Amino acid sequence: MAAENPDLLICGGGPAGMMAGLLFARAGVKTLVLEKHGDFLRDFRGDTVHPSTLELMDELGLLEAFLERPHDPIQTLTARVADERITIADLSHLKVKCPFVAMMPQWEFLDFVADAARRYPAFSLGMRTQALDLIEEGGRVAGVMLADGSALRPRLLTIAADGRGSILRARSGLPLRDLGAPIDVLWFRLPKGASDFRETGGTFGAGVLLVQINRGDYWQCAFVVPKGAAEEVRARGIEAFRNDVARAVPDLADVTETLTDWEQVKLLSVSLDRLDHWSKPGLLCIGDAAHAMSPVGGVGINLAIQDAVAAANILAASLARDENVDALLEKVQDRRMLPVKLIQAGQKAVHDRILTPLVVRKAVLDRVPFPLRLFKAFPILRRIPARIVGLGFRREHINSPEA
Repeated sequence: MAAENPDLLICGGGPAGMMAGLLFARAGVKTLVLEKHGDFLRDFRGDTVHPSTLELMDELGLLEAFLERPHDPIQTLTARVADERITIADLSHLKVKCPFVAMMPQWEFLDFVADAARRYPAFSLGMRTQALDLIEEGGRVAGVMLADGSALRPRLLTIAADGRGSILRARSGLPLRDLGAPIDVLWFRLPKGASDFRETGGTFGAGVLLVQINRGDYWQCAFVVPKGAAEEVRARGIEAFRNDVARAVPDLADVTETLTDWEQVKLLSVSLDRLDHWSKPGLLCIGDAAHAMSPVGGVGINLAIQDAVAAANILAASLARDENVDALLEKVQDRRMLPVKLIQAGQKAVHDRILTPLVVRKAVLDRVPFPLRLFKAFPILRRIPARIVGLGFRREHINSPEA
């Protein structure tokens, strides 16, 4: 495993954990990141790297190298309703260096950040190492128990960045507010077909909802189902599923036969929740461990990264001076809670007003709803969702020190 007795222990090697590891090590804080898997090679994770994250890469002087990694730039998001295609977001007007979403496999993103972090001697990465419990002493989190039964005790702080099913969050006893999610998502790939259809967006209104993301030489598809209905969909058989996909997006009908086995289809159990308190003495939760986001807008990875930047901005200098930062932990939540609440409120509105009628109640739309017609009549309105999705609220900048 990596170096023992770090100043800072980060549990979870996802976007929040790896970005935090880079920034704290960059500040000279002896940092150990733990990742339970042996590598980052897992498909159908958050692959949307938004302009806000690309700006952070630029501020770190890493943007040019980052964009050498395989990615597909996307500037517009569309919706197809009642056989009409409507552009609902146009990122080309954003006043940033990269006004697009970079669709990059998450393993490429994490591998890049890990390589950047390894340039700093204060950084260590422990693969195949999972924290399963917290060690609490004298009213303070003093470390973690690992899956092999050993203990790891950082000198100053533990950060839980172990995802939406966070074990450490559960062990912490911090209260979780469940906002409810009426959907789950079935992810799969389809090759490009004969159609000249190439748009990233969603198709809905025919009793099904399917999101298709242009990944260059293939489609990454999300078939949205009611919460808990995945087994029912599987029970109907793969042929019925192929027919549903073809009915939702006729342009994909000629390639659905490549779906031959349920092993090709992965379930994402959607959650929408957040902690009321992200910390306790010795412990800070960030990313999905603090607030699980819906896939609506694809903003989860970018919010998690913003958390990591805020945490480093607030804590890194003090940790580098070997100071106890318990009194500062709430400042991270204070900084990040407003954007989390705003994005989650928007996602819940989409859940309640759009996804529940279309996916749960199987509503069929024979005409384009009035709000969507406005995007067609007044193209300038497309800049509003582009700004929210691309840059979010209370965007963070790199203010943490470099040792």
